[in-house]
Amino acid sequence: MLMSSGVSDAFLAVSASASSRSPTPPALATGRRLFSALLPPSSSLSSSNRHFGPRRRLGRRSSTMAARAAAQRLENVDELIDSVETFLFDCDGVIWKGDKLIDGVPGTLDMLRSKGKRLVFVTNNSTKSRKQYGKKFETLGLSVTEEEIFASSFAAAAYLKSIDFPKDKKVYVIGEDGILKELELAGYQYLGGPEDGDKKIELKPGFLMEHDHNVGAVVVGFDRYFNYYKVQYGTLCVRENPGCLFIATNRDAVTHLTDAQEWAGGGSMVGAICGSTQREPLVVGKPSTFMMDYLANKFGILKSQICMVGDRLDTDILFGQNGGCKTLLVLSGVTSLQMLQSPSNSIQPDFYTNKISDLVTLKAAAV
Repeated sequence: MLMSSGVSDAFLAVSASASSRSPTPPALATGRRLFSALLPPSSSLSSSNRHFGPRRRLGRRSSTMAARAAAQRLENVDELIDSVETFLFDCDGVIWKGDKLIDGVPGTLDMLRSKGKRLVFVTNNSTKSRKQYGKKFETLGLSVTEEEIFASSFAAAAYLKSIDFPKDKKVYVIGEDGILKELELAGYQYLGGPEDGDKKIELKPGFLMEHDHNVGAVVVGFDRYFNYYKVQYGTLCVRENPGCLFIATNRDAVTHLTDAQEWAGGGSMVGAICGSTQREPLVVGKPSTFMMDYLANKFGILKSQICMVGDRLDTDILFGQNGGCKTLLVLSGVTSLQMLQSPSNSIQPDFYTNKISDLVTLKAAAV
Protein backbone atom coordinates (compact mmCIF):
# COMPACT_ATOMS: atom_id res chain seq x y z
CA MET A 1 0.00 0.00 0.00
CA LEU A 2 1.30 3.42 -0.91
CA MET A 3 -1.18 5.20 1.35
CA SER A 4 -1.91 4.40 4.97
CA SER A 5 -5.54 3.97 5.98
CA GLY A 6 -5.14 7.03 8.21
CA VAL A 7 -4.28 9.19 5.24
CA SER A 8 -7.10 7.80 3.14
CA ASP A 9 -9.55 8.41 5.98
CA ALA A 10 -8.26 11.94 6.40
CA PHE A 11 -8.80 12.73 2.76
CA LEU A 12 -12.23 11.11 2.70
CA ALA A 13 -13.13 13.23 5.73
CA VAL A 14 -12.03 16.35 3.87
CA SER A 15 -14.30 15.45 0.98
CA ALA A 16 -17.30 14.55 3.14
CA SER A 17 -18.61 18.10 3.20
CA ALA A 18 -18.68 18.38 -0.58
CA SER A 19 -21.69 17.52 -2.71
CA SER A 20 -22.24 13.83 -3.33
CA ARG A 21 -24.81 14.27 -6.08
CA SER A 22 -22.66 13.13 -8.97
CA PRO A 23 -23.47 10.71 -11.80
CA THR A 24 -19.81 9.75 -12.12
CA PRO A 25 -18.20 6.63 -10.61
CA PRO A 26 -17.51 6.98 -6.83
CA ALA A 27 -13.73 7.19 -7.14
CA LEU A 28 -13.78 9.97 -9.72
CA ALA A 29 -16.47 11.77 -7.76
CA THR A 30 -14.20 11.60 -4.72
CA GLY A 31 -11.35 12.98 -6.82
CA ARG A 32 -13.56 15.88 -7.84
CA ARG A 33 -14.52 16.67 -4.25
CA LEU A 34 -10.83 16.59 -3.29
CA PHE A 35 -9.77 18.69 -6.26
CA SER A 36 -10.31 22.05 -4.62
CA ALA A 37 -8.50 21.04 -1.43
CA LEU A 38 -5.19 21.00 -3.29
CA LEU A 39 -5.70 24.12 -5.40
CA PRO A 40 -3.50 27.15 -4.82
CA PRO A 41 -5.44 29.84 -2.93
CA SER A 42 -5.27 32.30 -5.81
CA SER A 43 -6.93 29.97 -8.28
CA SER A 44 -10.46 30.37 -9.46
CA LEU A 45 -12.76 27.76 -10.96
CA SER A 46 -13.92 28.50 -14.47
CA SER A 47 -17.20 27.29 -15.94
CA SER A 48 -15.35 24.27 -17.33
CA ASN A 49 -14.47 22.90 -13.90
CA ARG A 50 -17.24 24.00 -11.55
CA HIS A 51 -18.39 20.39 -11.38
CA PHE A 52 -15.46 19.68 -9.06
CA GLY A 53 -17.44 21.14 -6.16
CA PRO A 54 -16.85 23.88 -3.57
CA ARG A 55 -13.42 25.47 -3.52
CA ARG A 56 -11.43 25.09 -0.31
CA ARG A 57 -8.48 27.22 0.67
CA LEU A 58 -5.15 25.47 0.93
CA GLY A 59 -3.62 25.55 4.38
CA ARG A 60 -3.24 28.80 6.29
CA ARG A 61 -2.19 31.24 3.61
CA SER A 62 -4.39 34.27 4.24
CA SER A 63 -4.39 37.98 4.88
CA THR A 64 -2.76 37.30 8.24
CA MET A 65 0.44 36.40 6.37
CA ALA A 66 1.22 40.10 5.99
CA ALA A 67 1.33 40.43 9.77
CA ARG A 68 3.83 37.61 10.23
CA ALA A 69 6.94 38.72 12.10
CA ALA A 70 10.13 39.12 10.10
CA ALA A 71 12.32 36.01 10.02
CA GLN A 72 15.02 35.75 12.66
CA ARG A 73 18.58 34.80 11.82
CA LEU A 74 19.21 31.37 13.34
CA GLU A 75 21.36 31.68 16.46
CA ASN A 76 20.10 29.32 19.16
CA VAL A 77 20.59 26.03 17.33
CA ASP A 78 20.13 23.80 20.39
CA GLU A 79 16.72 25.28 21.09
CA LEU A 80 15.54 24.55 17.55
CA ILE A 81 16.96 21.01 17.44
CA ASP A 82 15.54 20.11 20.86
CA SER A 83 12.05 21.26 19.83
CA VAL A 84 12.00 19.19 16.65
CA GLU A 85 11.47 15.46 16.20
CA THR A 86 11.56 15.36 12.40
CA PHE A 87 13.47 17.51 9.93
CA LEU A 88 12.10 17.73 6.40
CA PHE A 89 14.72 18.77 3.88
CA ASP A 90 14.16 20.02 0.37
CA CYS A 91 16.86 18.65 -1.94
CA ASP A 92 17.70 21.02 -4.82
CA GLY A 93 19.36 24.09 -3.33
CA VAL A 94 19.55 22.59 0.16
CA ILE A 95 21.32 19.23 -0.15
CA TRP A 96 22.73 19.66 -3.65
CA LYS A 97 22.79 21.90 -6.68
CA GLY A 98 22.56 19.94 -9.90
CA ASP A 99 24.89 17.01 -9.25
CA LYS A 100 27.13 18.83 -6.76
CA LEU A 101 26.75 18.29 -3.02
CA ILE A 102 26.54 21.49 -0.97
CA ASP A 103 29.39 21.90 1.53
CA GLY A 104 28.88 20.52 5.01
CA VAL A 105 25.79 18.41 4.29
CA PRO A 106 27.13 14.96 5.34
CA GLY A 107 28.32 16.15 8.75
CA THR A 108 25.07 17.99 9.41
CA LEU A 109 22.91 14.96 8.64
CA ASP A 110 25.17 12.75 10.77
CA MET A 111 24.87 15.16 13.69
CA LEU A 112 21.07 15.20 13.52
CA ARG A 113 20.87 11.42 13.25
CA SER A 114 23.16 11.07 16.27
CA LYS A 115 20.61 13.08 18.23
CA GLY A 116 17.84 10.69 17.24
CA LYS A 117 16.17 13.02 14.76
CA ARG A 118 14.12 11.58 11.92
CA LEU A 119 15.18 12.94 8.52
CA VAL A 120 12.90 13.03 5.48
CA PHE A 121 13.86 14.42 2.08
CA VAL A 122 10.96 16.11 0.31
CA THR A 123 11.45 17.21 -3.28
CA ASN A 124 9.14 18.67 -5.91
CA ASN A 125 11.34 17.22 -8.63
CA SER A 126 9.32 14.47 -10.32
CA THR A 127 11.93 13.29 -12.83
CA LYS A 128 13.06 10.48 -10.53
CA SER A 129 11.29 7.82 -8.49
CA ARG A 130 12.14 7.23 -4.83
CA LYS A 131 14.43 4.38 -5.85
CA GLN A 132 16.21 6.55 -8.41
CA TYR A 133 16.65 9.32 -5.85
CA GLY A 134 18.12 6.74 -3.48
CA LYS A 135 20.81 6.06 -6.07
CA LYS A 136 21.55 9.77 -6.42
CA PHE A 137 22.00 10.13 -2.66
CA GLU A 138 24.31 7.11 -2.75
CA THR A 139 26.33 8.59 -5.62
CA LEU A 140 26.82 11.76 -3.55
CA GLY A 141 28.03 9.69 -0.60
CA LEU A 142 24.88 10.01 1.52
CA SER A 143 23.19 7.04 3.17
CA VAL A 144 19.44 7.59 2.75
CA THR A 145 16.74 4.91 2.62
CA GLU A 146 13.83 4.87 0.18
CA GLU A 147 11.43 5.33 3.11
CA GLU A 148 13.12 8.66 3.88
CA ILE A 149 12.48 10.04 0.38
CA PHE A 150 9.24 11.72 -0.66
CA ALA A 151 9.31 12.96 -4.26
CA SER A 152 6.38 14.57 -6.06
CA SER A 153 6.44 11.66 -8.53
CA PHE A 154 5.48 9.40 -5.62
CA ALA A 155 2.99 11.99 -4.35
CA ALA A 156 1.07 11.83 -7.65
CA ALA A 157 0.73 8.04 -7.44
CA ALA A 158 -0.05 8.19 -3.71
CA TYR A 159 -2.79 10.72 -4.29
CA LEU A 160 -4.44 8.55 -6.95
CA LYS A 161 -4.20 5.64 -4.53
CA SER A 162 -5.80 7.68 -1.73
CA ILE A 163 -8.91 8.43 -3.82
CA ASP A 164 -9.21 4.87 -5.15
CA PHE A 165 -8.63 6.01 -8.72
CA PRO A 166 -10.07 3.20 -10.91
CA LYS A 167 -7.47 0.69 -12.07
CA ASP A 168 -9.32 0.35 -15.39
CA LYS A 169 -8.70 4.03 -16.13
CA LYS A 170 -5.46 5.30 -17.67
CA VAL A 171 -3.13 8.14 -16.74
CA TYR A 172 -1.59 10.36 -19.42
CA VAL A 173 1.82 11.62 -18.29
CA ILE A 174 3.51 14.83 -19.33
CA GLY A 175 6.72 14.26 -17.44
CA GLU A 176 9.66 11.93 -17.11
CA ASP A 177 10.56 8.44 -15.99
CA GLY A 178 10.08 9.02 -12.24
CA ILE A 179 6.32 9.46 -12.60
CA LEU A 180 6.02 6.39 -14.81
CA LYS A 181 7.90 4.20 -12.34
CA GLU A 182 5.79 5.32 -9.37
CA LEU A 183 2.53 4.81 -11.32
CA GLU A 184 3.71 1.34 -12.32
CA LEU A 185 4.51 0.46 -8.69
CA ALA A 186 1.02 1.63 -7.72
CA GLY A 187 -0.53 -0.61 -10.39
CA TYR A 188 -1.83 2.10 -12.74
CA GLN A 189 -1.97 2.01 -16.53
CA TYR A 190 -0.24 4.95 -18.16
CA LEU A 191 0.77 6.36 -21.52
CA GLY A 192 2.84 9.31 -22.64
CA GLY A 193 6.01 10.35 -20.84
CA PRO A 194 9.40 10.32 -22.60
CA GLU A 195 7.99 8.01 -25.30
CA ASP A 196 5.96 10.92 -26.69
CA GLY A 197 8.98 13.22 -26.73
CA ASP A 198 9.79 12.57 -30.38
CA LYS A 199 6.22 12.68 -31.66
CA LYS A 200 5.22 15.49 -33.96
CA ILE A 201 1.93 16.69 -35.38
CA GLU A 202 1.71 17.20 -39.12
CA LEU A 203 -0.81 19.99 -39.40
CA LYS A 204 -2.72 19.74 -42.67
CA PRO A 205 -6.27 20.58 -43.74
CA GLY A 206 -8.85 18.39 -42.04
CA PHE A 207 -6.38 16.75 -39.63
CA LEU A 208 -8.01 15.51 -36.42
CA MET A 209 -5.83 14.28 -33.57
CA GLU A 210 -7.25 11.20 -31.82
CA HIS A 211 -6.82 10.52 -28.11
CA ASP A 212 -7.64 7.73 -25.65
CA HIS A 213 -11.07 8.39 -24.13
CA ASN A 214 -10.25 6.03 -21.25
CA VAL A 215 -7.71 8.47 -19.77
CA GLY A 216 -9.09 9.52 -16.36
CA ALA A 217 -6.18 11.69 -15.21
CA VAL A 218 -3.46 13.82 -16.78
CA VAL A 219 -0.36 14.17 -14.59
CA VAL A 220 2.01 17.01 -15.47
CA GLY A 221 5.52 17.33 -14.09
CA PHE A 222 8.89 18.68 -15.18
CA ASP A 223 9.57 17.43 -18.72
CA ARG A 224 12.73 18.02 -20.73
CA TYR A 225 11.00 16.36 -23.71
CA PHE A 226 8.01 18.69 -23.65
CA ASN A 227 6.46 19.35 -27.06
CA TYR A 228 3.30 20.43 -28.85
CA TYR A 229 2.09 16.83 -29.27
CA LYS A 230 1.96 16.43 -25.48
CA VAL A 231 0.21 19.76 -25.01
CA GLN A 232 -2.51 18.84 -27.47
CA TYR A 233 -2.92 15.28 -26.21
CA GLY A 234 -3.18 16.35 -22.58
CA THR A 235 -5.55 19.16 -23.52
CA LEU A 236 -7.90 16.79 -25.35
CA CYS A 237 -7.99 14.41 -22.39
CA VAL A 238 -8.72 17.14 -19.84
CA ARG A 239 -11.30 18.94 -21.96
CA GLU A 240 -13.09 16.03 -23.61
CA ASN A 241 -12.90 13.05 -21.22
CA PRO A 242 -15.71 13.33 -18.63
CA GLY A 243 -14.32 13.70 -15.10
CA CYS A 244 -10.68 13.67 -16.20
CA LEU A 245 -8.42 14.95 -13.41
CA PHE A 246 -5.68 17.50 -14.09
CA ILE A 247 -2.87 16.83 -11.60
CA ALA A 248 0.40 18.78 -11.28
CA THR A 249 3.36 17.40 -9.37
CA ASN A 250 4.41 21.01 -8.68
CA ARG A 251 4.35 24.52 -10.10
CA ASP A 252 7.99 25.50 -9.43
CA ALA A 253 9.02 28.39 -11.67
CA VAL A 254 12.67 27.35 -11.83
CA THR A 255 14.85 24.36 -11.01
CA HIS A 256 18.56 23.51 -10.66
CA LEU A 257 19.51 21.26 -13.56
CA THR A 258 23.11 22.41 -13.15
CA ASP A 259 24.89 24.46 -10.51
CA ALA A 260 25.70 27.15 -13.08
CA GLN A 261 22.26 28.78 -13.45
CA GLU A 262 18.53 28.42 -12.87
CA TRP A 263 16.43 26.61 -15.47
CA ALA A 264 12.73 26.79 -16.32
CA GLY A 265 10.85 24.53 -13.89
CA GLY A 266 7.81 22.27 -14.00
CA GLY A 267 5.51 25.27 -13.61
CA SER A 268 6.15 26.17 -17.24
CA MET A 269 4.78 22.80 -18.43
CA VAL A 270 1.81 23.03 -16.08
CA GLY A 271 1.16 26.57 -17.25
CA ALA A 272 0.84 25.44 -20.86
CA ILE A 273 -1.95 23.01 -19.97
CA CYS A 274 -3.63 25.63 -17.78
CA GLY A 275 -3.63 27.97 -20.74
CA SER A 276 -5.11 25.51 -23.21
CA THR A 277 -7.73 23.98 -20.89
CA GLN A 278 -8.62 27.07 -18.82
CA ARG A 279 -8.43 24.76 -15.80
CA GLU A 280 -6.38 24.98 -12.62
CA PRO A 281 -4.54 21.79 -11.60
CA LEU A 282 -4.76 19.78 -8.44
CA VAL A 283 -1.21 20.20 -7.02
CA VAL A 284 0.20 17.31 -4.99
CA GLY A 285 3.68 18.74 -4.38
CA LYS A 286 4.76 21.62 -2.17
CA PRO A 287 3.15 23.90 -1.00
CA SER A 288 0.07 21.65 -1.03
CA THR A 289 -0.53 20.05 2.37
CA PHE A 290 -1.03 16.59 0.87
CA MET A 291 2.61 15.62 1.36
CA MET A 292 2.65 16.96 4.92
CA ASP A 293 -0.54 15.12 5.85
CA TYR A 294 0.86 11.91 4.41
CA LEU A 295 4.13 12.19 6.32
CA ALA A 296 2.48 13.12 9.62
CA ASN A 297 0.18 10.10 9.35
CA LYS A 298 2.87 7.73 8.15
CA PHE A 299 5.28 8.50 11.00
CA GLY A 300 2.64 9.36 13.61
CA ILE A 301 4.17 12.70 14.54
CA LEU A 302 2.76 16.06 15.55
CA LYS A 303 3.23 18.72 12.90
CA SER A 304 4.37 21.15 15.59
CA GLN A 305 7.41 18.87 16.08
CA ILE A 306 8.41 19.07 12.42
CA CYS A 307 10.79 21.60 10.91
CA MET A 308 10.74 22.21 7.16
CA VAL A 309 14.12 23.28 5.79
CA GLY A 310 14.14 24.72 2.28
CA ASP A 311 15.48 27.35 -0.07
CA ARG A 312 12.19 28.52 -1.65
CA LEU A 313 9.72 30.83 0.02
CA ASP A 314 6.67 30.05 -2.12
CA THR A 315 7.06 26.27 -1.99
CA ASP A 316 9.22 25.03 0.92
CA ILE A 317 8.46 27.69 3.51
CA LEU A 318 4.81 28.06 2.56
CA PHE A 319 4.52 24.26 2.64
CA GLY A 320 5.76 24.24 6.24
CA GLN A 321 3.53 27.12 7.25
CA ASN A 322 0.46 25.58 5.61
CA GLY A 323 1.19 22.39 7.54
CA GLY A 324 1.66 24.11 10.91
CA CYS A 325 5.39 23.34 11.16
CA LYS A 326 8.49 25.28 12.12
CA THR A 327 10.34 26.65 9.09
CA LEU A 328 14.01 27.31 8.35
CA LEU A 329 15.07 29.04 5.14
CA VAL A 330 18.59 28.42 3.83
CA LEU A 331 20.17 30.91 1.44
CA SER A 332 22.11 28.27 -0.52
CA GLY A 333 19.56 27.98 -3.31
CA VAL A 334 16.90 30.13 -4.98
CA THR A 335 16.19 32.73 -2.27
CA SER A 336 18.69 35.46 -1.44
CA LEU A 337 18.74 37.58 1.72
CA GLN A 338 17.64 40.55 -0.39
CA MET A 339 14.60 38.62 -1.62
CA LEU A 340 13.71 37.50 1.90
CA GLN A 341 13.91 41.04 3.30
CA SER A 342 12.18 42.71 0.36
CA PRO A 343 9.11 44.76 1.40
CA SER A 344 7.14 42.92 -1.28
CA ASN A 345 7.79 39.51 0.31
CA SER A 346 5.02 38.40 2.68
CA ILE A 347 6.28 34.86 3.29
CA GLN A 348 8.50 34.94 6.36
CA PRO A 349 10.07 31.74 7.79
CA ASP A 350 10.63 31.33 11.50
CA PHE A 351 14.41 31.36 10.96
CA TYR A 352 16.94 31.75 8.18
CA THR A 353 20.61 30.87 7.80
CA ASN A 354 23.17 30.51 5.02
CA LYS A 355 23.18 26.71 4.64
CA ILE A 356 22.28 23.65 6.66
CA SER A 357 25.84 23.12 7.87
CA ASP A 358 25.23 26.20 10.06
CA LEU A 359 23.36 23.80 12.34
CA VAL A 360 26.79 22.36 13.13
CA THR A 361 29.04 25.43 12.98
CA LEU A 362 26.71 27.67 15.00
CA LYS A 363 26.29 24.93 17.58
CA ALA A 364 30.05 24.54 17.88
CA ALA A 365 30.54 28.31 18.20
CA ALA A 366 28.06 28.42 21.08
CA VAL A 367 29.99 25.82 23.10
